[in-house]
Amino acid sequence: MPEFMLYIRNAGDAKAALSADQHLAFIKKCEVYIGELKAENKLIAAQPIVREGYIISKTENGWSNITVDPSKEVQVGYYHIRAKDIDEALTLAQRNPEFEYVPSATIEVRPIKTKEEQTNFVYPK
Repeated sequence: MPEFMLYIRNAGDAKAALSADQHLAFIKKCEVYIGELKAENKLIAAQPIVREGYIISKTENGWSNITVDPSKEVQVGYYHIRAKDIDEALTLAQRNPEFEYVPSATIEVRPIKTKEEQTNFVYPK
């Protein structure tokens, strides 16, 4: 079955406006969503991502390290899923509780390349 990545993004610290009770309700709904994906044998992995970090790039003189600006749109988590096709992956992404609690939430849905066609190299899991 094809695999997909769901990249969760929020604008700024979108969850800062949530009360403690709302944040707890969000966390519990995420746990239910994860449980449903597991029960449907659709989930491979899922993790939240800390907002702080760096973006590195190679330059002519070495390396550039830029601090991630958590006040801008940042990736806040990912889901590695199985789906029969892109349409099912989109449907699974639409069920994510992020949309209920964070108006700025977006989810990027991307197929995973598991094998190189020219060399038959299979990427490790």
